[in-house]
Amino acid sequence: MSFAFIDLASQQNRIRENIDQKIAAVLNHGQYIMGPEVSELETALSKRVATNHVISCGSGTDALLLALMGLKLKPRQGVIVPSFTFTASAEVMPLLGAIPIFAEVDEETFTMDPARLADALESAIDANIEVVGIMAVGLFGQPAQMDKINAFAKSNGLWVLDDAAQSFGTEYQGSKTGALAEVTCTSFFPAKPLGCYGDGGALFTQDDEIAEIARSCRVHGQGIHKYHTERLGMTARLDTMQAAILLAKLDIFDEELKLREKVSKNYHNLLSDWIKTPVCNQGSTSSWAIYTLTLPKSVDRQHMQEKLNIKGVPTAIYYPIPMHLQKPYSHFPRAKYGLEVSERLAQSVLSIPMHPYLTSQEQETISSAIIQIIKDGNNN
Repeated sequence: MSFAFIDLASQQNRIRENIDQKIAAVLNHGQYIMGPEVSELETALSKRVATNHVISCGSGTDALLLALMGLKLKPRQGVIVPSFTFTASAEVMPLLGAIPIFAEVDEETFTMDPARLADALESAIDANIEVVGIMAVGLFGQPAQMDKINAFAKSNGLWVLDDAAQSFGTEYQGSKTGALAEVTCTSFFPAKPLGCYGDGGALFTQDDEIAEIARSCRVHGQGIHKYHTERLGMTARLDTMQAAILLAKLDIFDEELKLREKVSKNYHNLLSDWIKTPVCNQGSTSSWAIYTLTLPKSVDRQHMQEKLNIKGVPTAIYYPIPMHLQKPYSHFPRAKYGLEVSERLAQSVLSIPMHPYLTSQEQETISSAIIQIIKDGNNN
């Protein structure tokens, strides 16, 4: 028996008729770029989050770039970002000539540790870098501690960008992700809780000027018409077909989030006596985009993966090397007192199957396999 790590097939079977109808509508009207489904999606997302502006785009990385352009990030300015994250969070600053300042994460929740932000800021100041903002990252499905991060930012004159590539659909202290910072970005990569069948992303903001710049930069810096260029930009539009697919998926998104929550609770009940299961920040919900365990030192991760693979249980490591130890980023500043938590997590995390259609029986089989490996290891 083998298990799906992320089961897109079951989801597609459930909504195939709706997807086919929406794709057929696009084929019929033929507006493949910026067709009516794009604005329909942006309106639906805006209503969902209660934010003034939603700018769809070609990927989550495009969303981050557009956000930084909208925030007027300049070369040689610094942005604080966690080291324990996907490379997209860090790469967008150097692409614009700016500098990522790597900060520490909280060991319990994997998200940026507000108590360690001062360490990162101090390192930047020592390096004579003007820090202008913070990029918080909602990792594995839950937002960071945005109230504390926003408070730190305000006291130091910094803006906050929420990288919600994995955490869209959640809430933090009663506010929806998308409205927790000056700008929020998300990804619609197929593996995300709300994903299309290609690349896609979106930017959320209440700020009119940021939205104007982002919309312009999305289409080569377009001004008053197609052939009037106001500023340097890029091509970063979400194509109409992907917007149509997202509209079909949006219809069942809330239900799938509830199913993910049910799966996460079941995993916790099955595994928490044997291994460290993920926890949420206080006041936070999670989309459970990825279900990540933290292995004790007594458990060899490679051995665990090999044994689970034999039993048909796929696993993944998010992320095996923190950003500050990666070649392209090793010369950038990092928190003054080290990033030992990020380095430790990189050696101990292991993600297991997570999707809305994972049955209780499948979870019991997966959990039993994990527990048996732990038992066998303890008996050796």
